[in-house]
Amino acid sequence: PETVSRVSSVLNRNTRQFGKKHLFDQNEETCWNSDQGPSQWVILEFPQRVRVSQLQIQFQGGFSSRRGHLEGSQGNEALSKIVDFYPEDNNSLQTFPVPVAEVDRLKVTFEDAADFFGRIVIYHLRVLGERA
Repeated sequence: PETVSRVSSVLNRNTRQFGKKHLFDQNEETCWNSDQGPSQWVILEFPQRVRVSQLQIQFQGGFSSRRGHLEGSQGNEALSKIVDFYPEDNNSLQTFPVPVAEVDRLKVTFEDAADFFGRIVIYHLRVLGERA
């Protein structure tokens, strides 16, 4: 709950309907919907160091990313790449293994959107792991 999140954009700046809070609310009816652009991202800043082991994402088919990458950092360090991942364009909850990384901050970048305008729609975003 103390984790701070930021996103690259929100469709029409309508945070009530499409804001970042919908990434984590466990509600099947709500989603984060980015605005258009060449790449979109989500940054998570944890209150303490975490050991990440998996990334789970549920896109809306047609509004997914074909390629993404995960970056992380500790303290004031610059972000460094942890792993690339390649989602499928469908509605299922997809799980991507993460080489064990201990981070305070995580950035998930979505590139090569299935949508012509570069919009990304995510119903669930989960980072699995444990406190380090």
